[in-house]
Amino acid sequence: MRLGVIGTMVWDTIYARDARGSVTEEWGGISYGLAALAVSLPQDWEVMPILKVGGDLAERANFFLRDLPRLDVESGVRAVPEANNRVELRYDPGERRCERLTGGVPAWTWAELRPLIERCDALYVNFISGFEMELATCTQLRRAFAGPIYADLHSLFLSVSASGWRVARALPAWREWLGSFDIVQMNDDEFDLLGSAWGDPWKLAAEVVGPDLRLIAVTMGARGAAYVAAPSFFAGHPLEWARTRGGIVTETPTRSGRVAVEGGERTGDPTGCGDVWGATFFARLLGGDALEVALAAANRMGARNVEHRGASGLHAFLMSQLATGGEVA
Repeated sequence: MRLGVIGTMVWDTIYARDARGSVTEEWGGISYGLAALAVSLPQDWEVMPILKVGGDLAERANFFLRDLPRLDVESGVRAVPEANNRVELRYDPGERRCERLTGGVPAWTWAELRPLIERCDALYVNFISGFEMELATCTQLRRAFAGPIYADLHSLFLSVSASGWRVARALPAWREWLGSFDIVQMNDDEFDLLGSAWGDPWKLAAEVVGPDLRLIAVTMGARGAAYVAAPSFFAGHPLEWARTRGGIVTETPTRSGRVAVEGGERTGDPTGCGDVWGATFFARLLGGDALEVALAAANRMGARNVEHRGASGLHAFLMSQLATGGEVA
């Protein structure tokens, strides 16, 4: 089985992310999710990154990717002449941060994506830059791909100022974006922005989940994660969802809940926690875990990521933490 991963590798420069106050440069973006997938996916799955990498960092990116197990690096990674995405991250004393984006690889077109997704059984899409694909491309992807599609919408909620700073915004064409996926992930700030057009994000979530968008997952930092699930979410394994896609909306009520983080809040580096969380959550669902079991596993892996600096070596760290805890991925 093959999981296609659409996202962006980013070269991060990070300021004041922990008590040491040091400045570090390292791979970020989809690199965190790939590391978590290498640990959490069932053993009969492999990962096919579908990435465009700037020519200025293509060799370094290739070295990083080849260090991760269970990745098919040859099929979907493309070097492009544009400068690779680079992000300057500045943290305040909490988990809040501001970002400045420079460089930028071009978006995928449908003509480019189509032959790649034909090799996949499921898709994990992470809008790291927010420019991975246009909405029209995403709509075509949805129509053509029969497998389950998971999306972390993160940077779709960010615009870019003239100087490159990312600025929070309400999600344009939110109905169309949400309708393009089986599961969407966002953090609590993004969830509030989504609900700003409706008045109450929880009411909006209950209205929009159904036969197509089956689940909205909301990460809440140290408070864990919450969800709103349609009855269709529970209609068999994710690989079986295609047979009920586009069905009739039932009168059965939606289900919602929250799963807390075990062991309370941890201190360290919050960079990439949402990416590790989402990759783990989808991997565990593909492995057959029940909803709240998968949420709890994602919470644990996201919390463990706080204790590791950067994406380099992250998969080995997470694997060692699993072994120490006696948990099987």
